[in-house]
Amino acid sequence: MSQKHKPISEKQFWLQRLSKTSLRALHILGITGAGGGILLGVDKSLWCNYWILAMSTGSLLMLWEVVRDWRWLIQLKGVLTLVKLCLLALFIPLANYKPELLIAIVLLSVIVSHGPAGLRHFSVIHGRRLDGRKEIKG
Repeated sequence: MSQKHKPISEKQFWLQRLSKTSLRALHILGITGAGGGILLGVDKSLWCNYWILAMSTGSLLMLWEVVRDWRWLIQLKGVLTLVKLCLLALFIPLANYKPELLIAIVLLSVIVSHGPAGLRHFSVIHGRRLDGRKEIKG
């Protein structure tokens, strides 16, 4: 058995699980703060730190997934995450539509996070479910 596929110890499992869960919790906090500011039209200075938290933790969560298994990028969960990034990029040219773009991003997030495994693991390249390496839920 290669080093990459050896089962991890229970201690490593819990460390990874708690780390990912903590990172996800911080991400949700950042999204909540920035999202509230955007949806309510609050001055940017009041929610900018939440935005930074959301973007940095989101980037780390994406990196975590890609490093764990590159196939995440071709599974619907990865593709939809990249679509969310494209919608975020539209905040600049379509600044008047930030609330609508944010709502679309949140709805896509729910599909990615809570959709059935067959949908989330669907490979846009292979046209079928493509299970990757066992993941540490968070």
